[in-house]
Amino acid sequence: MKYDKWAERVPIRSATRRTALRAALALGIAGGFSLLHAPAHTPRSNAPLRGTTDPKPGAKPAAGAAAGRAESAYRLSPSTGGPLRQAAPAPLGAPWRPVAVRPQAHETLREGGHKMALTFDDGPHPTQTKAVLRILRRHGVRATFFVIGENAAANPDLLRAIAADGHLVGNHSYTHPQLDLIETSRVRTELSRTCDVIDKTLRQPPRLARAPYGMWDKRGLKICAALQMEPFQWSIDTNDWAEPGRHSITASVLDGAHPGAIVLAHDGGGDRWQTVDALEYYLPRLLDEGYTMVQPA
Repeated sequence: MKYDKWAERVPIRSATRRTALRAALALGIAGGFSLLHAPAHTPRSNAPLRGTTDPKPGAKPAAGAAAGRAESAYRLSPSTGGPLRQAAPAPLGAPWRPVAVRPQAHETLREGGHKMALTFDDGPHPTQTKAVLRILRRHGVRATFFVIGENAAANPDLLRAIAADGHLVGNHSYTHPQLDLIETSRVRTELSRTCDVIDKTLRQPPRLARAPYGMWDKRGLKICAALQMEPFQWSIDTNDWAEPGRHSITASVLDGAHPGAIVLAHDGGGDRWQTVDALEYYLPRLLDEGYTMVQPA
């Protein structure tokens, strides 16, 4: 494989703005904290956040044990710091595209073949995301970035750079709360407000979403579908949030690689330079093993 291959920059495709779906969201989306899907390492409803896959910056795991990470301690920078405001009504005019309510989020790719998907959460970050983009561009690979709304709003040029390189931009909520532990109105605002930021910046709404900590419940899945997004999880967890070292992150990916795998990594939410170093190492090796890196559909 030629390691100096550079991907062509893909212009941002023009698209009409998202149809207002507030009326649909207001109908029949209530109650039910029944958790339909939760990976074994993620916290369940009403339980303390322990060993989650989306980290709290600045927090370090306790020696010899998983770190107990309280949601209230987690703040991505920049932070709103106050109560969430209700998102403004979305512009009208875009064609409505029905999306079925999924019983659980997708853990693997829905298409066959020797393919994998790289995904990055919690950005965009001013320096770490740029480093990830440089590596992906060098190998001609496109990935998916599940962005935090407040980070995307603070870094619109970087969000446009992600899309310009042909990567997908997905919704990872606005301030990163655990969706199954907050009221329905805030779940709706967290997701819809991030949709609005992405749509306003890229003139194309997101079609994929990932719940913080992977914690989808019935309400979140219904709201996700009403906002015309597919919910996604992962099948390979790098645990890079815990800063386990480049070798550990690399081993998680290379040892766990399989057709249809979705890799979870992070480009924001903390110090992610181990993630960058690991990506530099494992990506060309995955390509040499015959894997094609694709985007979830």
